[in-house]
Amino acid sequence: MASEGTGASGLAERYAAALFDLADERRALDAVAGDLRELRAMLAGSADLVRLLRSPVLSRAEQGKAVAALAAHAGLSDLTRDFLGVVAKNRRLFAVPEMIEAYLKQLAERRGEVTAEVTVAQPLDEQRQSALLEQLRRALGPRIAVDVRVDPRLLGGMIVKVGSRMVDASLNSRLQRLRLAMKASG
Repeated sequence: MASEGTGASGLAERYAAALFDLADERRALDAVAGDLRELRAMLAGSADLVRLLRSPVLSRAEQGKAVAALAAHAGLSDLTRDFLGVVAKNRRLFAVPEMIEAYLKQLAERRGEVTAEVTVAQPLDEQRQSALLEQLRRALGPRIAVDVRVDPRLLGGMIVKVGSRMVDASLNSRLQRLRLAMKASG
């Protein structure tokens, strides 16, 4: 298991490890991973949801009810729903984003996968996502997981991060380099 951290990251790792162990026992690792990816996408798309998780004003019961309703509406598995209920009861919802990342990282490590974080300006259709996966497999090997995130601020292109390496082929960075080149020549 990963080294026990301190503070919020250590807390997130401990909760994620507990969820991972339960999911492993119930042979639901992939189902929970799918739930967590969906939850992460919902968090990325809703500032209100992020505020709900971080709000110290709402009571445990209010946060619990809101998270239960969200999980039911999203169709999350019973295990994920129960987990979120415990997290809400313990007033740890603020750490859910880190818990998601810690769980997915632990799953990738178990499988010997390398995760490529790909940020794009617009959602990729199935054909483009398959082509991207194939290119990454050729470059990095067959055991790669691709985590695609959408950030409209990129304008176009993409940013690919694998471990500590990053390739920024976004239109935003190209325009920035062009601006710098024009200032240097002027």
